[in-house]
Amino acid sequence: MAESMGSRDHAGHDEPHGHDHLGHAGHARKATWRVAASATLHCLTGCAIGEVLGMVIGTALGWPNVPTIVLAIVLAFFFGYALTLIGLRRAGVDWRKALRLALAADTLSILVMEIVDNGVMIAVPGAMDAELTSGLFWGALAFALLVAFLVTTPINKWIIGRGRGHAVVHAYHH
Repeated sequence: MAESMGSRDHAGHDEPHGHDHLGHAGHARKATWRVAASATLHCLTGCAIGEVLGMVIGTALGWPNVPTIVLAIVLAFFFGYALTLIGLRRAGVDWRKALRLALAADTLSILVMEIVDNGVMIAVPGAMDAELTSGLFWGALAFALLVAFLVTTPINKWIIGRGRGHAVVHAYHH
């Protein structure tokens, strides 16, 4: 019955919804590779939606590389934050607090992911100029997202280990 009234910390003690969700005395929860990969995958999902949509729109419209990348980045941030906001709102967090939590939890992760995946797309010869029907375009984009995941996961592990990022948001999903 106590679990339905609040979430539980890792020590098994009940904590009210108003708690900072960092565990006892403000100590950060243990950051495992599994937790970091899960947080990164969550971030990657929003980024990938925005990234793919931005690249598809820019490429379909024949835009130069810079506006295409800018659009992809803007949409990646939008969808990355949106996925976090949806989860927080479903958990009953008010809009203002949800927005603050999403910005705090996702900004660094999305930023790193976008730098890496757009850097890879630029580095793959011909990827940015490839047609949407080209295997080069989709292969390079998939590779770029994989590299972004691999680079961002240890960063998220570090952030979560300090009680920041998805460590804070995760507590609201219980």
